[in-house]
Amino acid sequence: DILLAGTAWPGKNIGNANAGIIRETATYHETGLHAWDHHAWQTHSGHWSIRQLEEDIARGITALEAIIGKPVTCSAAAGWRADGRVVRAKEPFNLRYNSDCRGTTLFRPLLMPGQTGTPQIPVTLPTWDEVIGPAVQAQSFNTWIISRMLQDKGTPVYTIHAEVEGIVHQPLFEDLLVRARDAGITFCPLGELLPASPESLPLGQIVRGHIPGREGWLGCQQAVSAS
Repeated sequence: DILLAGTAWPGKNIGNANAGIIRETATYHETGLHAWDHHAWQTHSGHWSIRQLEEDIARGITALEAIIGKPVTCSAAAGWRADGRVVRAKEPFNLRYNSDCRGTTLFRPLLMPGQTGTPQIPVTLPTWDEVIGPAVQAQSFNTWIISRMLQDKGTPVYTIHAEVEGIVHQPLFEDLLVRARDAGITFCPLGELLPASPESLPLGQIVRGHIPGREGWLGCQQAVSAS
């Protein structure tokens, strides 16, 4: 039930049960918080208070740090369910960056006049489940997404899901990696996209919006004036 657990109904506490895999992954990959309870975050975070948001984030960070044995330095909101409240709720945790929204370029979220929050690295490209259908067939998806990566004027950020690319469509994902390499595309940890001086990033904010193929609201980047 991995395709539905945590979305259609509450998921299991998988952290401790998979501690070994998570710990090994963190040795080689950038590892951050997604959610303490994916289902609860997608269902309730939109109306939780700042305190409730902070408590949920704290539970997740505490659990993940206990598993990987080092500080958690980044996060990405489950289902991109994020807005200004979520941005503020994450500030006490001193993260290096967050990837909580959909957008076009890295930015500094404006908390209040003269005060900015932790840098955001938005996802810029559609996910598999958002585009597969009458217009784009599964077997042609890799060609389609690579063309989108090459057309991106900035730095394309693409999200994969363990239950899709890691299980159901693993052969297609392996093919995507090979074809991307052949096209001159390289992949890197999101943290490497941060400039040496994050203060140079443009200002922005996260507002609720909608995108084709994604049910419900999600956080979307919105530019703000520097004045």
